[in-house]
Amino acid sequence: MASYKTVKYESSDEFITKKSRFIGYVKPVKTVEEATAFISEIKSKHWDATHNVYAYSLKEGQIKRFSDDGEPSGTAGMPALDVIIKQEVVDCCVVVTRYFGGIMLGAGGLVRAYSHGSKIALDAGQVITMSLCKIVSVKSDYNFYGRLVPLICEEGGIVEDTVFTDAVEVIFRIPEEKLPYFEARLIDVSCGKFSCEVMDEKYCEI
Repeated sequence: MASYKTVKYESSDEFITKKSRFIGYVKPVKTVEEATAFISEIKSKHWDATHNVYAYSLKEGQIKRFSDDGEPSGTAGMPALDVIIKQEVVDCCVVVTRYFGGIMLGAGGLVRAYSHGSKIALDAGQVITMSLCKIVSVKSDYNFYGRLVPLICEEGGIVEDTVFTDAVEVIFRIPEEKLPYFEARLIDVSCGKFSCEVMDEKYCEI
């Protein structure tokens, strides 16, 4: 997988409809254990709530789970998960807490409310795209250094570190698919004098 979407922050937002208070929580998670711990945390925090509905989606194993937590089947957990799926977000867990306000919402009203609770939680957590990036090193002389950094930026790279010794070593990350274009330009601009060394790879926000 070259890229994927997830949420950047643990966050929350809330709204009231027909006197029922809905609080949407979201947290980046990578495992079932992390998701379960977050769900337990929210349930403990809102032990007095009428419902604590959850949904989560994990990249590893393509795991997707949800719970209606006592709401009529299909009116709560699945709508919350549908929002996550439609936004193509993974490695995140949403919990929508409800305090009943005394007015029945009906099946359609519940679907809309839990969908909205999930949506505002994702918005609060800020959906971002993570791309598989190569961590690259280029060693050059000081004369070429002034051209190297702008070249890295022009090709979509982000400088992470620079080491100054008898030469200059620039360490940067660049999306995997852009690396061949950078390598070609580096060879062209430096007349083949300098080249890249791939050190590692990791998913980074782009």
